[in-house]
Amino acid sequence: MSRTRWRYGTAAAAFLVAASLIPTTAHAEDVTDYSITVDPAAQGAKIDDTMYGVFFEDINRAADGGLYAELVQNRSFEYSTADNGSYTPLTAWTVGGTAKVVDDSGRLNDRNRNYLSLDAGSSVTNGGYNTGIRVEKGKRYDFSVWARAASGTTLTVSLKDAAGALATARQVAVKGGWAKYDATFTATRTSNRGRLAVAATNAAALDMVSLFPRDTYKNQPNGLRRDLAEKIAALKPGFVRFPGGCLVNTGSMEDYSEASGWQRKRSYQWKDTVGPVEERATNANFWGYNQSYGLGYYEYFRFSEDIGAMPLPVVPALVTGCGQNKAVDDEALLKRHIQDTLDLIEFANGPVTSEWGKVRAEMGHPKPFHLTHIGVGNEENLPREFFANFEKFRSAIEAEHPDITVVSNSGPDDEGSTFDTLWQLNRDAGVDMVDEHYYNNPQWFLQNNDRYDSYDRHGPKVFLGEYASRGNAWSNGLAEAAFMTGLERNADVVKLASYAPLLANEDYVQWRPDMIWFNNRASWGSANYEVQKLFMNNVGDRVVPSKATTTPNVSGPITGAVGLSTWATSAAYDDVKVTAADGSTLLSDDFSGDASKWTHTGAGAWSVQDGQYVQTDAAAENTMVQAGDPSWHDYDLHVKATKKSGKEGFLVAFGVKDTGNYYWWNLGGWNNTQSAIEQAVDGGKGTLLTKPGSIETGRAYDIDIKVRGRQVTLYLDGQEWGSFTDDKPAEPFRQVVTEDARTGDLIVKVVNAQAAEARTAIDLGGAKVASRARVTTLAADQDAVNTETDTPVTPVTSTFSGVAEKFTYTFPANSVTFLRIKQG
Repeated sequence: MSRTRWRYGTAAAAFLVAASLIPTTAHAEDVTDYSITVDPAAQGAKIDDTMYGVFFEDINRAADGGLYAELVQNRSFEYSTADNGSYTPLTAWTVGGTAKVVDDSGRLNDRNRNYLSLDAGSSVTNGGYNTGIRVEKGKRYDFSVWARAASGTTLTVSLKDAAGALATARQVAVKGGWAKYDATFTATRTSNRGRLAVAATNAAALDMVSLFPRDTYKNQPNGLRRDLAEKIAALKPGFVRFPGGCLVNTGSMEDYSEASGWQRKRSYQWKDTVGPVEERATNANFWGYNQSYGLGYYEYFRFSEDIGAMPLPVVPALVTGCGQNKAVDDEALLKRHIQDTLDLIEFANGPVTSEWGKVRAEMGHPKPFHLTHIGVGNEENLPREFFANFEKFRSAIEAEHPDITVVSNSGPDDEGSTFDTLWQLNRDAGVDMVDEHYYNNPQWFLQNNDRYDSYDRHGPKVFLGEYASRGNAWSNGLAEAAFMTGLERNADVVKLASYAPLLANEDYVQWRPDMIWFNNRASWGSANYEVQKLFMNNVGDRVVPSKATTTPNVSGPITGAVGLSTWATSAAYDDVKVTAADGSTLLSDDFSGDASKWTHTGAGAWSVQDGQYVQTDAAAENTMVQAGDPSWHDYDLHVKATKKSGKEGFLVAFGVKDTGNYYWWNLGGWNNTQSAIEQAVDGGKGTLLTKPGSIETGRAYDIDIKVRGRQVTLYLDGQEWGSFTDDKPAEPFRQVVTEDARTGDLIVKVVNAQAAEARTAIDLGGAKVASRARVTTLAADQDAVNTETDTPVTPVTSTFSGVAEKFTYTFPANSVTFLRIKQG
């Protein structure tokens, strides 16, 4: 088939978007780039209403300072060095006069350990999150505080910024022992830099100093920030997975009690997070800050219900992950966690006469939450230890609640020995559903659209609980959209899928990319968000089988120079030699002289020491040096490497084109727990091969890498470690067709992830259709990124009047297009 291609700029791209809406009719002489053939009579997979959902984890300040609407940071003075080395109990507060944080028997309650002792005539002021406390003119804000003071004490509560008052100050009279006091402000000005101040006439004890906007999502008490909740609701998610993530399976598995020493670094345990907010435990968040648990399990269930989504909680399996990798050997503790999980189901579904159903009812929700799925564990790297515990959870749950689907997982990667072992264990045990997680570069997603085509149709179903293409540019959204067409095509296997993470506060970022970004005044959807929203709002109820032509693959051999690097490690390299396939020497360096053959392109500190090339900065990451010619191909690379100190091992690169495009063998990565082959494409990394293993300090390793065409074989100390062939085409043109049972629409979904339009012949297989289609298009430059002030990736809706049983449509460059076509 002849194909026409050209490149163009932004103005021409806009012209082509408009031109694609002009009616066109297929003729025999038409020249097209692709063809799509639909078979409406064939039976495709049923798509469940819960196909797509959202994954919530308190990372990037997603809860406190984010979705949870509380405006006061560190409201109960519980911040600690256990949360973050820079924290004190007065973090986010400033003191006028004399005040101190006290931990003694005069506290509000046992689980709220600290309180503030404020001297007469003194005050404290809270700075909130980001630039300060956000208030909007004319809106109401509810203040509350737990206080204890001698009768006759008055608290003066004020909202202000550098320019002056933001509302009329309030006077609160405190009378005796601990009690809760309330006041309401109406903002007289809008400000992003507000401060909340509390001053006392006499000595007073304060705790749980709170300021909530009256205008929360659905006006719920202890509620959610409206704009963030509305953006999530606009996705129309089929489920909400919570509370994590690494929060679930890291830290101590003990409870928060005197018996356990009030442990602060605990796994997320649901009973800590329900009941009155002033009695909920605090905890150190795995991601380096404090989590108050003001947003807890009750609020997660309530939010899921409010947006019409299935709740899907995940509980710890007592095998830690996320670099900790330890199985808890305590049978009594395991039994307690299993019982906690049974109690969770009762909290969600039990009658008000049950112990935990009564707790739910007392919190304001007598009706059950209709829990149907529960996950056990998250990304465990100890597959057999995890699965032994998982089976005990599963057995106990199924014995009492046979209608609950118990979800297992397959570890933290998309392949490798842990993945293979866990999948085999899950298959052999007849597990209902397995949670897969992976983060890879866009090319991986373009290459793996067919990932689930070969999965066993009679085996466990897949919950793709976390995935993303390591970026928030439009190129990332395009790659994810292309992959999602494969998820839908395999909807009989992939029953649930959620991009991750969901939220990121721009001033508190631990992980990128993220779907929705925000600060204290605004929120915006990333390019990835627009893709997720388009798919979630146009799922359909069944797949209509279809086929499409593909783009010719013109990839040649793996080419590139070689490189050396480290990650949070000091290492020494020696005896580097690159030999061509014919035996000729391309590079030889024993570092007996200088390092002039090498170019330093990364971080770190490199120098020649005692005949070795040494990177001495044990804290630096990605310290790449490279040598050779980017046109090299079909060669053997030999390196001798020795770890000197640090957290990980070493990295040996090959196929190096530039600083963002290369392969490397990462030996002793992930805190020296595993080794992998990673491929970087335009700066985003994907994993091609992974195995467990660690690197010893002070030991010299012989590393050999054989590159032939697109096949690579790797040797460690003379023994073959593994091999791979990187020959999958990164297909830029993907499609899937679904049918909406309610409207009767055929939904033709096409991704054109290349910088050229795609004129496409579409054959609807004799389906009787209307001549007009509703079109939604996402199109932008591949490097476009949505920000607070600029959203180049925005859906454009239009009408196309050239639909017939056979017609031609031109899909714009770098686009995702959905055509909704009426049948009948």
